[in-house]
Amino acid sequence: MDFIDQLNGLSSQISKQLDHIETEEATKNALIMPFINILGYNVFNPAEVVPEFTCDVGTKKGEKVDYAIMKDENPIILFECKSANSDLEKEHASQLYRYFSVTEVQVGVLTNGIVYKFYSDLEESNKMDAKPFLELDMLDIKEPLLEELKRFRKESFVIEEILSSASELKYTKEMKKILGEELNSPSEEFVRFFTKQVYSGKMTKRVKEDFKDITHRAFKQFVNEKISDRLKSALEQESDSGAQEIATLGGEDLEGAKDDGIVTTDEEMEGFHIVRAILHEITDPERITLKDRKNYCNVLLDNNVRKPICRFHFDSKQKYVGFFDENKVEEKVSIGRLTDIYNYAEKLKATFGYHGGNTSSKSPPEKLVGVLDEEK
Repeated sequence: MDFIDQLNGLSSQISKQLDHIETEEATKNALIMPFINILGYNVFNPAEVVPEFTCDVGTKKGEKVDYAIMKDENPIILFECKSANSDLEKEHASQLYRYFSVTEVQVGVLTNGIVYKFYSDLEESNKMDAKPFLELDMLDIKEPLLEELKRFRKESFVIEEILSSASELKYTKEMKKILGEELNSPSEEFVRFFTKQVYSGKMTKRVKEDFKDITHRAFKQFVNEKISDRLKSALEQESDSGAQEIATLGGEDLEGAKDDGIVTTDEEMEGFHIVRAILHEITDPERITLKDRKNYCNVLLDNNVRKPICRFHFDSKQKYVGFFDENKVEEKVSIGRLTDIYNYAEKLKATFGYHGGNTSSKSPPEKLVGVLDEEK
């Protein structure tokens, strides 16, 4: 099982376990130690992972951090852990902050087993930054973060590369946050910046109010137009390439249909990994494959279009997942967020069984008779 599948597998277990986790120790055992293990560090090898690592802070002796990841007998990552039902507040970060000042480690992680906040000393050496450069929510894993997280694996850990990437991640994250806030409610400074470039009159109170509304609308229209242009470009490329939409999975031309111009989105990939994580309990994840189409995205068994596991309809604001019964009739279910797919784990496993899914073999199961009914 690859790194992403392992993470998604752990993510799928968290929601099932949360009701039974009430203490910090339970959080460590059930959530945090498996996470560290996925990164490639043996939590039972004290040469790699030291629990209750001693960090003497000032006049306080014997201060301990929950876990220290070791390399060449030196700590490279510190983990400060809280219980799963704790919010990760500033006072929790301040404890990690103290540890940072007395060790040479340059990566610290504050976590409650659900959210992982990665800190470094990008602004001032040996002084932990006030804000994390990377934040991972295990209940809502974002696809772009996975590539960054891979840098922390045992076989990939190079501190220079991590810090170089961390700096860009941190400031990109902060800028995106500012742009989002300005998009929703433009600040006076933001409005003034644009107003003075298009308006030469006196900036009265009324003018400022009017231009705040104008700036708000213009910003939103600009973003929407960029999205529309991108979609239009993709559709035109697909039209030029002669790609045709196939209405059913059982169509004779499906395997040969061109997919030029089709872009598999991060959300579709994230949904795909969630389905893989669910089914890894009963089969080899490599048997679960993705086949993108123009208006939807298929998840298949053994890359066989006659054996659909589910279908993603993520092109509109309201997202739907199509589930199939034993007759291959699709039922579309709306979801609020991608992790809602975990709520339908039993449906996915049942569909796997409908296709004669063999949990002990990687070879494709016996071909079933019948095709999907034509989509409405």
